[in-house]
Amino acid sequence: MRSGDFAAAWRVSDEVLRSRRGQSCASLPRHYQWIWNGGPLQGKRVLIRCYHGLGDTIQFIRYARLVRQVARHVTVWAQPPLFPLLATIAGIDELLPLHEGLPGVEYDVDVEVMELPYVFRSSLQTLPKDVPYLRVAPAALPWDGKLRVGIVWQGGDWTPERAVPVSLLEPLADIPGVTTHILQRGAGLETRPEGFGLLSGSDDVLEAARVIAALDLMISIDSMPAHLAGALGVRTWTLLQTEADWRWMEERPDSPWYPTMRLFRQRRVGDWEGVIARLTAELRLLAMEHQRRCPRGR
Repeated sequence: MRSGDFAAAWRVSDEVLRSRRGQSCASLPRHYQWIWNGGPLQGKRVLIRCYHGLGDTIQFIRYARLVRQVARHVTVWAQPPLFPLLATIAGIDELLPLHEGLPGVEYDVDVEVMELPYVFRSSLQTLPKDVPYLRVAPAALPWDGKLRVGIVWQGGDWTPERAVPVSLLEPLADIPGVTTHILQRGAGLETRPEGFGLLSGSDDVLEAARVIAALDLMISIDSMPAHLAGALGVRTWTLLQTEADWRWMEERPDSPWYPTMRLFRQRRVGDWEGVIARLTAELRLLAMEHQRRCPRGR
């Protein structure tokens, strides 16, 4: 997957699927469970389980439309905070709130949402990449004619190497023609320097999406807001550590999953300074271009 050879990955997955046949994974944490048994979806009632993070659901729910093209009925068992967004996606007949028990719905075939690329044996050429596939009404942000840039520098504490020191990002607010909007939430927000950017974030995913939809650019580490911006079709610059997740592949400056996204990668372990230096130079150019196009605002 990292190299882009999805076909080879699916052949490995075929072997794994055969080796697991008859085995139970019910005792494993949900994000380690395998769900799809290899059965066809055609004409079936399909249950899509969303057992991973919010960003994972946002990235792979794009497949719901493809599932619905062959299935009789599609139910998505997902995280309730995402419901207002998932309701905008074609292909979902029913949304159920994810909880610790059983789904409480009849189905013929079930699949975890991150298994769907395997189900459809996607390649770099065939994976569904049309954006936006989430749609919201943009928020009414203050408008001063400058480039509106959202920033997120820290995610959950399970992978702290993804986080960027906010001190490296603070100078972005001083770039001429840029207005920074802070979408950071959680513990990371406590590290925000006083006066850095406009506090525009929200713990409500729909409200956060509306703010992102109103931006000219979203800058984020590998976290849910990056996926949200990409799914909304917003210009997104994603900051990646050297050992980035498989979905970002290797060395590419772009993402086949999100056509409006650029990837800014560490070239050495822990070297966020180099990443931010390159990003700053690009942002200066983008701000100047924006000012030429919108000298007096929109």
